[in-house]
Order: sequence, then structure tokens, then C-alpha cells
Amino acid sequence: MILYNVTINIHESVHDQWMRWMQTKHINDVLATGKFCSARLVKVLVEEEMGGVTYAVQYTTDSLETLQRYYDEDASRLREEGYQLFGDKMLAFRTELQLISEHYQNN
Repeated sequence: MILYNVTINIHESVHDQWMRWMQTKHINDVLATGKFCSARLVKVLVEEEMGGVTYAVQYTTDSLETLQRYYDEDASRLREEGYQLFGDKMLAFRTELQLISEHYQNN
């Protein structure tokens, strides 16, 4: 399993607009590509020197090949909307992760 992690720092002046867009549109649009089976939005609990609020979105997919198809077929179009709406008030970087194992506490 592959996790496509997008970490975003969003300026306070557009935070609420960005959060609505992420939760009602963008994440759904990424999932609608059919290349991911789930997504989770998490807040990064650190104070950034540059200000803003930092979040990570983790999309789950089955393989690096599927992720590459997302890059080739969908990523530019979906990223562009964010750049148009938020410009330099949104800073993002991406990380590809491979899930090795998951562990849960037994009750």
C-alpha cells in the first residue's frame, strides 16, 4: 500500500475558505479520479516560524504505478485550482510513503 502525503501550510487570512474547499471539493475531486481508496486530513501540531497553519492529507493507493498514473493524468489539473484560489498563501510539498505494517492495541 502506498500513501501519497501532501503537507500544506495555509495562511490564516484564507484558512477558513481553504478548509471548506478541501473538505467539500478538493479531497473529493482527488478521490473521484479512482486512483485512491481513501483520504485523511490531519492537522500538524507544531507552530511554524513562518506562521500559518499546517495540515497533511494522506491519500491511500494500491501501488506506485497507480500513483504515477495520477501524476500523469490528474495532478496538474487538480493542483492548478488550489494555486488559482490561494496562490502564495498556500505552500505544499509532497511525500510518497510505503506502508510496511499496521499495529493496533488488542482490547
